[in-house]
Amino acid sequence: MRQAHSEELAPLAPPLWRQLQACAGALQMVLEGKNHSHALAAVAPALRPAAQALLFAVLRHWETTQAVRDLLVKRAPSAPVNALLCTGLGLQLLGADAMYPVHTLVSQLVEAAKHHPKTRAQASFINACVRRFLREEKTLMNQALQGLSAQWNFPLWWIKRVQRDYPNDWQSILQASQQAAPLSLRVNRRKIGRDALQQQWAEQGMLADAVGEDGLVLRQAKPVQAIEGFAQGWCSVQDTAAQLAVPLLIKGLQVRHGDRLKVLDACAAPGGKTAHLLEYADAEVWALDIDVQRCERIQENLQRLGLQAKVVCADVADTPTWWTGQLFDAILLDAPCTASGIVRRHPDIPLLRRESDLPALVKQQKRLLDALWPLLAPGGRMVYCTCSVFRDEGQYQIDSFLARNTRAVLRPSPGHLMPSRAANPSGLLDNAVNSFDGFFYAVLEQRNADV
Repeated sequence: MRQAHSEELAPLAPPLWRQLQACAGALQMVLEGKNHSHALAAVAPALRPAAQALLFAVLRHWETTQAVRDLLVKRAPSAPVNALLCTGLGLQLLGADAMYPVHTLVSQLVEAAKHHPKTRAQASFINACVRRFLREEKTLMNQALQGLSAQWNFPLWWIKRVQRDYPNDWQSILQASQQAAPLSLRVNRRKIGRDALQQQWAEQGMLADAVGEDGLVLRQAKPVQAIEGFAQGWCSVQDTAAQLAVPLLIKGLQVRHGDRLKVLDACAAPGGKTAHLLEYADAEVWALDIDVQRCERIQENLQRLGLQAKVVCADVADTPTWWTGQLFDAILLDAPCTASGIVRRHPDIPLLRRESDLPALVKQQKRLLDALWPLLAPGGRMVYCTCSVFRDEGQYQIDSFLARNTRAVLRPSPGHLMPSRAANPSGLLDNAVNSFDGFFYAVLEQRNADV
């Protein structure tokens, strides 16, 4: 019997033209307003990892890609043709040439066009555009990069807001936001010690660095389902900045009534901070979210970790519909925001977010703060946080809150954490440079009435 070669036994990767098609399909959905997770869910499982890698590379070059496309194309092509053309331009043609040899990309891009009924007739047009870019790259790039958006790959309104908020650091913040984030995990201390898990991983050749109280950051990212202990609930994916929320809320807090802390996690989905609360402290935790499906996601995550919370589907700010009247010792308000601080993990956010979204979100954050503050027991603690770099959603929001609430005291807080920086130099936090997503934290205490 002929012995099979190893390559005959190994599954073949989908051809590049199919990967490009999948990426273009997902990109078209993003351009129509869907987030990248929704768009990639529509991709066949075998193509999904490659499609995500390609899509993220395209999105990180999006503003430059648009500028170059506008120089190459006199009239806007159809949505499928535009998505496939921009997929090609946004990859090797705009700086990601380490992914594939450029001529391989061009030929496979044309092949992808020929294999789809909605792009087949425009295969020659796509071929002409990308080959013209190859011939005239220097001239076209010089023209495209005249615009500030194309230089930084962010919308102009976004750039101007970061410039306003951080006049000395705006370049580094934008640069860091366009870099791929490391894979950060939080160890479930109720199931395994962090040092023990780090050692087990090291013995398998998977190296990770300890960060914060419960975090491990992989030196080389890999699919979470391939990580030992993930399915068993030993760890969860969570950025190191997000892991700060629970220690800031719970550490040193005294029980005000009964024998367990009563804690509210407002706007809790998908449940990462709810789980961390239950791992970190012996507490009665309420997890609220307004969306039924997102509440189901909280339950699923808690089940994997072997944890239990009171999950309630409700509008957090409409307190008469869900609050029993018993005050909370601690409230975590991870408020809805622009998500401008997590672009390195979600590079579709600058494309999806609009400048007009910001005032509405600031209004919603104010509504939530004002609704939840009366639910906090005297001497209790609230942590307000957003995954945003914009000061309107952070420091300015808290300054306004403190001005209208004389019984609120701001305790030592991280404030704004930038993707390009470590924690503030006060020594309050201990983390590595560049390991954070952009976040804002304010620790508020309810002053006793007799003080």
